[in-house]
Amino acid sequence: MQPADTEQRTAARRSPAQPAHPAVFRPVAPDELPSAVREFLDGPAALPVPVLVDGRPDLAASIELATRLYDRTVRPAPLDHGVLLGPGELPDGLAGLVRPLARTWLSPDDLHRFGHEVRGTLLVVGTYRHLCLDPVRELLQRTYRRAGELGLSFLSGRDPHSLLWNVAKQYADVDDALTRLGIFTDTDRPAPAHDVRVYDDRDFARLDIQAEILGSRWRKVVFQGHGKDDSINLGDFTICGLNPVAPRETALLGPRCAYGLPCYKPEDKLVPLNRVAAAEVVLSACNSGPLADLALYDPRYQVLLNALDGPARTVASAVSVHDSDRPENAAWMRAAATAEDSVDTLNASLAGSHPYPAFMRFGLPGPAAGRPAPPPSDHRPDALLLTVGTRLAALLTGELLPHNQPLRPRLAKLARKVDLWVARPTQLADRSADEIRASLTADLQSLDHVIARQVTENPETELMNYPAHFGDRSYLDRDVDDVVCHCGRPAQRFTRRGLLPHVLDTVCVVCLRCGDVTFRVPGAPELLAYADDAVPAGGVLEVRAVLTAARPGPVRLGLFVPGYLRADTVVEPAVTKVKGSDKEARDVTFRVRFAPDTAPQAYYFTVFAVQDLAVSTARRHFGVVPRQG
Repeated sequence: MQPADTEQRTAARRSPAQPAHPAVFRPVAPDELPSAVREFLDGPAALPVPVLVDGRPDLAASIELATRLYDRTVRPAPLDHGVLLGPGELPDGLAGLVRPLARTWLSPDDLHRFGHEVRGTLLVVGTYRHLCLDPVRELLQRTYRRAGELGLSFLSGRDPHSLLWNVAKQYADVDDALTRLGIFTDTDRPAPAHDVRVYDDRDFARLDIQAEILGSRWRKVVFQGHGKDDSINLGDFTICGLNPVAPRETALLGPRCAYGLPCYKPEDKLVPLNRVAAAEVVLSACNSGPLADLALYDPRYQVLLNALDGPARTVASAVSVHDSDRPENAAWMRAAATAEDSVDTLNASLAGSHPYPAFMRFGLPGPAAGRPAPPPSDHRPDALLLTVGTRLAALLTGELLPHNQPLRPRLAKLARKVDLWVARPTQLADRSADEIRASLTADLQSLDHVIARQVTENPETELMNYPAHFGDRSYLDRDVDDVVCHCGRPAQRFTRRGLLPHVLDTVCVVCLRCGDVTFRVPGAPELLAYADDAVPAGGVLEVRAVLTAARPGPVRLGLFVPGYLRADTVVEPAVTKVKGSDKEARDVTFRVRFAPDTAPQAYYFTVFAVQDLAVSTARRHFGVVPRQG
């Protein structure tokens, strides 16, 4: 890690050059704090907030940075409830500065009531050593996935001086001219959006990231990468948690530099986190904010505590491990542009990945606190996406389609897209659910059209053999329904269940007179076909197909006759597209024109429907009789 003098020289070289605002904070002596707090709370809003910096040159430097971020003091909206942990160790006057931040104050012994008989928002205030499994873990679990109903925020610091500094920052208002938003990520390459500057591994290789971070003023900034208690990796650059002013607790573990060894990353590329001029910092790395009794490293080296020592009014840190990736980056960029809360947004996005909360909020909720919280993600992609994925797997991994079947390249291309769409790093990230569904349905309509044309041109195509192919690899479901065949006679509907993952179930209707009447896979369109029992040679057979779609949307329908009858017939239309409904059946009319010399005998026709890569068929027998006269 960087030695103290090196860190200070680096910070001076990289500090933002914007002019400072009028003083928002006022250092006072410890014995002056109680009266200074009373004066601040009772006086006009323009008074600076009192803070303690004696023996803490790092806090004095943070105040200097803070004057470039905050331009006035405000009275923040109080939360519903507050609790002060370890009040006996706090300097006189600090409790008075905390009190306006909540309407009612609970005893630590009453925390078990929060989320039950006590509801609303809760502010937990205490030095870091009090943020332990008991009681914080239960509070986190109780409020997780309930941001719209329960809200949880913390104010903390490595010692009473740091805690007072973080309380004081809640009275500071961010300069309206401060609009810069940024993400530095070593695990993703998101597209820039919503005026957020994005820096990824490609930038880390060509830019001085240390200068980019320390040389700018940030309204909000995210640091995302692999890390632990003391650091977050950004390529060769590292967000560093070392605060050289903090004392070392030798009983606890430390990183390499704690034992006199060089840092595991280039020391000239370390970024001291407490020197980052940002009003809000998001530490999107595993274990960036562990609870005090779960911390791996001494507090002197922890990135959370170094962020709290810095000028940031709000810090979001990860309690433990988590799966932040593209969805969280995209969600955060959208939220940052609309002033939505970072912690609520990130936790909602991750709610479908693990059952525990990922991020904690240090600082009061932002101005969007009154808005509805983002709904928790459950990472359940569109059902159509999953249905199509299952059908693609069956068509591509089984032996139904030969390797040279013309459909294979297009099916494989769609399968790759579906795999990306259902994978969590992209689902609902670069594209919304509506955009993904629109792209999927466009691909499906194109493929359904190709399938319908192939069937019309060659009804013996391999795809049409799916009932036999899948049926040979299935077992009979014993549940059988009695139904009515389109000939009017009793029939039975049953399902063959696939024995292997790539074998689709098939639903069959069999009539003792007509034989196999209909075939389809579950979730495919339902078809019946009605026509006269006989047609004279040279005449026209009118066929009424009755369609119930699997879902609202376009369905391709066609009709074909056996190969030995095609030379004597013309089918009108060969293929048609209709708007199907899953609520009510729709009639579709076909006409089959017969040549005058068609041989009289029994024949059959097959009506088929294609929707979402599934082909449903209905077969009907009829006879050609001699022409009269």
